[in-house]
Amino acid sequence: MGDVAGTQVQTTTEQQGVSRRGFIKGVIATGASVSASNYVLRSGHGVALAQAPGAVERLVTLNVNGQQRRVDVMPQETLAMTLRYKLGLTGTKIGCDRAECGACTVLVDGIPQYSCSTLTHQVRGREVLTIEGLEGADGTLHPVQQAVVDLQGFQCAFCMPGFVMNMVNLTEENPNATRGECAHHLAGNICRCIDYNKILNVAEKACEYTRNGMRS
Repeated sequence: MGDVAGTQVQTTTEQQGVSRRGFIKGVIATGASVSASNYVLRSGHGVALAQAPGAVERLVTLNVNGQQRRVDVMPQETLAMTLRYKLGLTGTKIGCDRAECGACTVLVDGIPQYSCSTLTHQVRGREVLTIEGLEGADGTLHPVQQAVVDLQGFQCAFCMPGFVMNMVNLTEENPNATRGECAHHLAGNICRCIDYNKILNVAEKACEYTRNGMRS
């Protein structure tokens, strides 16, 4: 019965020309409009109304890539959804959506985190870094980014942002890492193209660039 209903919903959605991405964005936008009922305007300023006991604040400020971003967040919303569909940081990919593939990896206070299994409310007051925030203000690439460019280390590159963010943590914690240590550090990331040899070449080269004083 459930399969039939699911098929009918999918068929209706396709007939109306609604994409999966558009549907998700619409759901999130609906959440944003509903949250507006928690605020009133007084003298041109937004004033928050009292919330029910146990309620989670919806309008929060996040520190993302060194910028303070004010965003409406649903209580159950994951960081991956917030980054992609509300802040427009689509470099963070959603692959398995169950903390297994690592494509959604970002750094939270410098530590790799699966953003698909991290609630956005959990990162308030913490520093979130995505692949969009790696490039220097003068356009200088991070050592990991430069290594990717120099060695062309990925095929389809869907998994690349997650690997890159994990490698950034690697170069900061252990720039002298051996190939085996690189493989161990990156064990939480999966490449669907099985191009691990090139990926490890990138990791080693990134560590080399970091040791030689390239910006980190």
